[in-house]
Amino acid sequence: MRRLLMCCLLLLGACAGDDPPQALQPNVDLQRYSGRWYIIANIPYFAEAGMVGSSFDIRFTAPDRFDDVYWARKATLDAPLQSFTMRGYVKPNTGNAYWREGPFWPLYLSYLILYVDPDYRTALVGYPGRGYGWVMSREPQMDDATYQSLLTRFAAQGYDTSQFVRIPQLPGG
Repeated sequence: MRRLLMCCLLLLGACAGDDPPQALQPNVDLQRYSGRWYIIANIPYFAEAGMVGSSFDIRFTAPDRFDDVYWARKATLDAPLQSFTMRGYVKPNTGNAYWREGPFWPLYLSYLILYVDPDYRTALVGYPGRGYGWVMSREPQMDDATYQSLLTRFAAQGYDTSQFVRIPQLPGG
């Protein structure tokens, strides 16, 4: 699994193109952003394809350093829970909205916080080149109106929203 993740990360790093820059969230409060986020939908890369019940936990280990622990189950919600940890840093002078993270130095991937609602209940995370994206929520479920409004924000940033896949979080959901 670790080798597969490493290959995936190398491929993702090579996928960033020369697309126009994306508008980042102007100012991210790192303390409010930390904690658990459920992945409501994503444009999956192969390490996330077929995963359900996925979430991640952000924990700051220093003012600009963090651990990002990804949790998910393969294919069904009763499958064993799997996890991996990425470590990273917040790029200076980005309003805390541009992060770099990876499984080890010197391999780092970009993590672009494009939007966080004022209550830090929903968020959008993008990637250079717009080939990957994540719709995030503090709750495992999201109503369709909220989901559609978040996809509209992604579309305004140049993402192909037809590529997003909803991630089952709860049985029957």
